[in-house]
Amino acid sequence: MIRPIVLAGGSGTRLWPLSREEFPKQFLKLATEHTMFQETILRLDGITKNCNSLSPIIICNEKHRFLINQQVKEINKLPGATILEPTGKNTAPALTLAALWSLENDQDSTLLALPADQHIDRSQVFHKVVEEAESFADQGYFITFGVPPTSPEIGFGYIKTAPMSPELTECHNDVFQVAKFVEKPSLEMAKKYLESGQYLWNSGMFMMKASVWMGLVNEFRPDISKLCSEAYDKGLVDGEFFRPDRLIFDGCPSESIDYAIAENIDVNRGDPCPIVFGYNSGWSDLGTWTAIGNKLTSDNKNNVIKGDVLSEDVSNSIVISDGRLLVAVGLDNVVIVETDDAILVTSKEQINNVGKLVSKIRLAGRTEHSRHLKSHRPWGSYQILDKGNGFQVKHLRINPGQSISLQRHKHRAEHWVVVKGVANVVVGDESYELLENQSTYVPKGVSHRLFNSSEEILEIVEVQSGEVIDEEDIERFEDSYGRI
Repeated sequence: MIRPIVLAGGSGTRLWPLSREEFPKQFLKLATEHTMFQETILRLDGITKNCNSLSPIIICNEKHRFLINQQVKEINKLPGATILEPTGKNTAPALTLAALWSLENDQDSTLLALPADQHIDRSQVFHKVVEEAESFADQGYFITFGVPPTSPEIGFGYIKTAPMSPELTECHNDVFQVAKFVEKPSLEMAKKYLESGQYLWNSGMFMMKASVWMGLVNEFRPDISKLCSEAYDKGLVDGEFFRPDRLIFDGCPSESIDYAIAENIDVNRGDPCPIVFGYNSGWSDLGTWTAIGNKLTSDNKNNVIKGDVLSEDVSNSIVISDGRLLVAVGLDNVVIVETDDAILVTSKEQINNVGKLVSKIRLAGRTEHSRHLKSHRPWGSYQILDKGNGFQVKHLRINPGQSISLQRHKHRAEHWVVVKGVANVVVGDESYELLENQSTYVPKGVSHRLFNSSEEILEIVEVQSGEVIDEEDIERFEDSYGRI
């Protein structure tokens, strides 16, 4: 049986400012009507038809748990389990937690590890190569999937291939032995790899038995194995989620599957010998704005224009507005991406340096690297409309049947104005209903709650005032979403 493992914990800094730590690229709609995470889940339908495949295990960061829940429910594809990482520790610990879950619940299924932030044009090609790889995984092989390179990319890792024995390649022309895994190269080396014909792009997808993975982790990274096993054993089921022990897992090293395991396997060893299946499916990790541009429709001047944009004498460029009017004049070979609180302007040649600037934003103590003005919550969302010294204004949208927690704030008071819908309000010992254009006041230190009992979204304008305006200034007494 194949147990897909969807690795959904990435941060996607190269697609800033649309991608942020609290809303990374896998949860964005970039190339289709679905988010990349939803595409990954929906792509599994073909594997289920062709193979004996189980529902996926999703591994994600704890702070994305409600976003994950919302997006799987939108496509009506519930997972077999959702494992929450207390802190992001990269893909090797994530896959180890999934393997431990599988060994406990599946009796050693075949794991198919899939990053949640990739795009595939021809899913049927992907389904076929997974079906072919399953028999090798059942024999104990450590399998990765490679993509024939079409250009000298410096943002991808590479896999150098070597011929397999003739009896194994008679029915599988595109399976190779792994000669070595190569980190992201310089442009000069990437050109040589392309010319040689011996290298594939490393797609970051892997396949092996759960027991094979645990054997490799025990062999090469016993520290990761030990800490993940202890965190898993002391973990707790929390509603729809499984939570490994936070204190133990926080001590786990942060390493990728490639760095921790794949690059350390002796290619001349016996089972589990590392092999790679090459396949051409229109794969892209959509990891840069130029990669996004290649997947979107361009105009007669080779521009990708999206959103409220006016342009004149612009060519070979990507211009995206997420809200406001964006006007571009007399530009060539640039990328401009507008959001409510940040604008990216860069030449295409420098697009791989966006991540460096995001690090500078983080080090400067700013918040634009981590969150948008609009933040998603399990009850709906809020968007910051304005803020200044001693005040902040928010637009709250509370979904039907949902409520904020019963809470209070030590340092701020709040004013609520209903602009759409009907609000059921608790302030201190009082409970009452607010209609459109009605308002109420919540003094500092008084417990309060909002509930939407209607069948339409409740919209509130909230004005916060006080000496400290901070999202951490909250004390919860009751919560429907396990956040106490």
